[in-house]
Amino acid sequence: MSDIITGVSVPFLGTSIGAACVFFMKKGLDKNVERALLGFAAGVMVAASVWSLILPALAQCGDMGRAAFLPAALGFWAGIGFLLLLDNIIPHLHIDSDAPEGVHTRLKKTTMLVLAVTLHNIPEGMAVGVVYAGLATGGAGITRAGALALAVGIAIQNFPEGAIISLPLHAAGKSRLRAFAGGVLSGVVEPVGALVTIAAAGAITPAMPYLLCFAAGAMLYVVVEELIPEMSQGGHSDMGTLMFAAGFSIMMSLDVALG
Repeated sequence: MSDIITGVSVPFLGTSIGAACVFFMKKGLDKNVERALLGFAAGVMVAASVWSLILPALAQCGDMGRAAFLPAALGFWAGIGFLLLLDNIIPHLHIDSDAPEGVHTRLKKTTMLVLAVTLHNIPEGMAVGVVYAGLATGGAGITRAGALALAVGIAIQNFPEGAIISLPLHAAGKSRLRAFAGGVLSGVVEPVGALVTIAAAGAITPAMPYLLCFAAGAMLYVVVEELIPEMSQGGHSDMGTLMFAAGFSIMMSLDVALG
């Protein structure tokens, strides 16, 4: 039980600490810093998708021989489709954009900004939940260290997301406390989603390879559709690319060293 509490709490703590940047930073993030944080987050998510989700799923299907790729491929595309659906339903607004996405709504710009990051956090919460559900059942070949590596990696990735939400909210006129609350609120979906998945651990064990790759597909959708375009906006800069490589290598190292 302590492992589950840690796994659920660590990523949410990352978001909360990032959101707390609003209390000691007077201005919003510099564009180069914003690109760097987005690139780092994208790198962490890509590495987590491969080492913590897709590779374990393929390993679990080893007895299927040449057809071992099928559960992974089907789960991956289901995750892509799920995020595509959410992207078209949930009203949200990306950073530095004036064109909302999703269904038409009269929600405030700041609210839709929070929803955009909440959309990012859905697959991350699912990923943590699936991995810790596999750890709880003991039949998915997932180690305690490997699960912790995923939780820590997502927490590292959540730190810049918390800051990227709270600082613009404060710049838009919200008090520091309300801006902090908005950043924290954007991450609430992660522990909730993780706990729901863990509660159904016994029932989802046979489908674990599908679910691991479902979470991977959902996270990679967010990276390609949102994070990479956002880190590339504006003048040419290598900062986002270099930080993508840093995030990728750190998450890969965590998973291999701890797994």
